[in-house]
Amino acid sequence: MVTGTIVDEYKSPIAIERLWQAAIVDAHNLMPKILPHIISSIEILEGYGGVGTIKKFTFTDAVKEFSYVTDRVEVMDGENHVFKYSVVEGGLVGLKVSSYVAEVILTPASDGGGCLVNLKIEYESLGESLLSEEDAAKIISGTVAMVKAADEYLLENFKAYS
Repeated sequence: MVTGTIVDEYKSPIAIERLWQAAIVDAHNLMPKILPHIISSIEILEGYGGVGTIKKFTFTDAVKEFSYVTDRVEVMDGENHVFKYSVVEGGLVGLKVSSYVAEVILTPASDGGGCLVNLKIEYESLGESLLSEEDAAKIISGTVAMVKAADEYLLENFKAYS
């Protein structure tokens, strides 16, 4: 096994608190509605949304490699806008990685508009090499796609999550 880290940053035009509420706190309700072609459901298996909550994301046939991901909330810090979760089962776990943990941190944009979404994923590969650039991009793109979908929804529905 080899440990790897993937990082990315995305600038959202949405105010930090609205994006936090939509894309993090209420993701289990919002994402299946705004991404029905990718996410068929998000079910809370255990907990109430905070630390320790276990959620199962079930995907449509649009996702070819796997049909679901089960994750566990490790950090849910609404004051500092830090969200961290570990993938318990599904996704690339067992296919290409033995485990991975994702962290999403929202910070105010320096220009005063919107916020920065900082993503960091730490993983342990199943083999003796890091993930390919293509596999690393797949892991990060899922999170970015959900944030961008939330952005579009919030821009079109300016009263939502305000």
